[in-house]
Amino acid sequence: MRIGIFGGSFNPPHNGHLHLAESVHAALQLDEVWLIPAKQPPHKSASAYAPAEDRLEMCRLAAENYPWMRAEDYELRQDAVSYTYYTVTHFAEEYPDAKFYLLIGGDMLRTFTQWYRWKDILQYTALAAIAREEQEYAELAECAENLRQYGEIHLLNVETFPISSTKIRENVQKRRNNSCYLPEKIVQYMKQRNLYAGSDDACIR
Repeated sequence: MRIGIFGGSFNPPHNGHLHLAESVHAALQLDEVWLIPAKQPPHKSASAYAPAEDRLEMCRLAAENYPWMRAEDYELRQDAVSYTYYTVTHFAEEYPDAKFYLLIGGDMLRTFTQWYRWKDILQYTALAAIAREEQEYAELAECAENLRQYGEIHLLNVETFPISSTKIRENVQKRRNNSCYLPEKIVQYMKQRNLYAGSDDACIR
């Protein structure tokens, strides 16, 4: 089994996340991609986060149309902040016959050597780093090559999907339409749960 580990806040998960997962799934011929929402990333504030159970459920809804995709709640069940080292070692020990690929953005590749126990991470998983344009790919190539002495690094060029979770949350606050950025089931779930609205009478359309 070749499994992609796709972690993040998923606050909320959107079509950009799904486009990236589809692209890496095809490029690396993965059997599965797991969406793993973080309980509390080490360097981010939790104040703007939807509850963990809502982000997990939205990941499950996002995965419904992809037979090779699923949501995993491992990080949400942990008491501490989400360090990637603990996540990849957990799954590597639980699935010793699987080969794992950690999906990261280009900005994360640049700072990867600052991650907690980054060399150990590369003992348990390959990196699948995503460059979103040709110029970024060229800039990241040297960085990827420098890391290859420590482990397996794949640098992929994936076309940009112009949306972010931050922009979606801002749209909710301004009561703007998010239907072109999110699967319809997530749009409806956010409405039902009044997520990101900031007040009881606000909603998304």
